[in-house]
Amino acid sequence: MILTYYEILDNVKNGNIHITPFDEAMLNPNSYDYRIDYKLLEIADVPVDPKKQTSYHEIDFTDDGYVLSPNKTYLANTYEEIGSDNFVPLLIGKTSLGRLGLFLQITADLGNLGAKHKWTLELKAVQPIKIYPMMRIGQVSFWKVQGEKTMYSGKYDKFSVAKSSEIYKEFM
Repeated sequence: MILTYYEILDNVKNGNIHITPFDEAMLNPNSYDYRIDYKLLEIADVPVDPKKQTSYHEIDFTDDGYVLSPNKTYLANTYEEIGSDNFVPLLIGKTSLGRLGLFLQITADLGNLGAKHKWTLELKAVQPIKIYPMMRIGQVSFWKVQGEKTMYSGKYDKFSVAKSSEIYKEFM
């Protein structure tokens, strides 16, 4: 069951949902808009080998923006810290940017119960598209859980910067 505007607002106010900084103007009927921070990671390896640690180029982009190139994968992070011990966050891209050819969180949209941090975002451009730091790039919805709760404590817990893939560790 998805939370609506007033349920999200009430749960932020009573501490059941963590969004910092929080701005009520960014609430939608059943989600909250989140913004992109000032740093990008671009995958440098071609081809990418999941058995090896991937290398990245770090990009600090300014208010003038940065043009994402097609056929490249970028990682960024949300400006906001987001999470909850009571609701599961689901992060998706904004349809207005999807209509311009920017895909966001295509395969990793489901957050984990108990994780509260800046989320790593996966970005893929279909065509060159300019993005700007602090722009509303996606939205997060919150879902009620059923059954006994188990808090997340995995390899991507507690990161507040874009975190590269650690799948290579599964091959060790």
